[in-house]
Amino acid sequence: MNRRTLTKSAVLATALLLTGGTGLAPARAATEGGAVVPRLPAPTGPYATGVTALYLVDRSRPDPWEPKIPVREVLVTVFHPARTVRGRPAAPQWTQGAAELFGQLAPQAGHRELPAAGVDWAATATHSRKLAPATGGRRPVLLYSPGGGDPGALGTGLAEDLASHGYVVVVVDHPGDGLAVEFPCGTSGRDTVRATVFRDDPRAHPAMFRTAIDTRIADIRFVLDQLEVLAAGRNPDALGRALPEHLGRALDLRRVGVYGHSAGGTAVAEALYEDRRVGAAVTMEGYLDYAPEGPGRPGELFPVARHGVDRPLLLLGTDGFRSEELDRSWSAVLARSGGRVRRRQLDDSSHWVFTDYAAFAPQLQTAALMTAEGRNKLVGPIDPARSVPAVRGQVRSFFDRHLPARRA
Repeated sequence: MNRRTLTKSAVLATALLLTGGTGLAPARAATEGGAVVPRLPAPTGPYATGVTALYLVDRSRPDPWEPKIPVREVLVTVFHPARTVRGRPAAPQWTQGAAELFGQLAPQAGHRELPAAGVDWAATATHSRKLAPATGGRRPVLLYSPGGGDPGALGTGLAEDLASHGYVVVVVDHPGDGLAVEFPCGTSGRDTVRATVFRDDPRAHPAMFRTAIDTRIADIRFVLDQLEVLAAGRNPDALGRALPEHLGRALDLRRVGVYGHSAGGTAVAEALYEDRRVGAAVTMEGYLDYAPEGPGRPGELFPVARHGVDRPLLLLGTDGFRSEELDRSWSAVLARSGGRVRRRQLDDSSHWVFTDYAAFAPQLQTAALMTAEGRNKLVGPIDPARSVPAVRGQVRSFFDRHLPARRA
């Protein structure tokens, strides 16, 4: 199977990251006005981080989920190493509208273990500063695709940590798929705050799953196109909004990696196979087959699993989510890639440990807003002092090896 179980000793050595190296207990949720405000773990790298949002419009294809929208809109959040953050305000993790809709829908849309009230998601701050100027030198670029139905905001902690170590990280939101996405402008055919079309697991609906993955791959490739526009000195934002100084100059598009969780993990692995601009990929529990068409029938393998890859791919999993179905597609790509694929497993954990729920769920449990059973279902019993550095360490060490940020 070519996998290695992460040991406690390996991850405890880096557990100080949860408090920025202070050695104190992991960050706990704050309380404001009677509501709990979840806190993100601190980044661990030497760089302060800046952040900006881009609204990108692909006029070559319609929206796949809403026939009234004639173009495909994609939202991205870009985290980057900052030259200075002086005078720049900290960015919130969520926009106000997305946070409100997320708080309403998340406990109903597959995460019934989350509290329906008592959490002020909109008040959670990132460690990144709005429109902070980028550092000098070209930096490797990493694109992140979140899990099916998840908003990109749930990948903030890992994105910030990677940026603090010298990467430019582009978090992609996939409207219509993501649970709650807020646009910077209105248009006919959609609301400003758009909810997911999913009502349950999209793998239970083969046609929907196929549309979701195909759309995500196209979104990733379109975002790469728009990053080329940015690197060439032009502004790809459809509204022409201000960009951080020197952001375009910071992009080294000769060193591009992709990473994703669940459906995002499926999409980035296939993007690695299809697009030669991508040099390396990490899939965190993404199936590499289409959804089965019927009970007891295996799903058709994606080309990445049928044919293998000629560039590095890391498969990250948990013992709590492992299944015969996942093993089948992962074993296929392992067998066909000539040693370029590695598999790793984090024990005592479950599927959403690869997201910010790894830090948030224990905070909500401590605040008596989540049961131990709910926390274990979401992220497993693993302590965030182990899980957060383990995930960060695996992803960063992989990209450091194949797309090193230290080369400017």
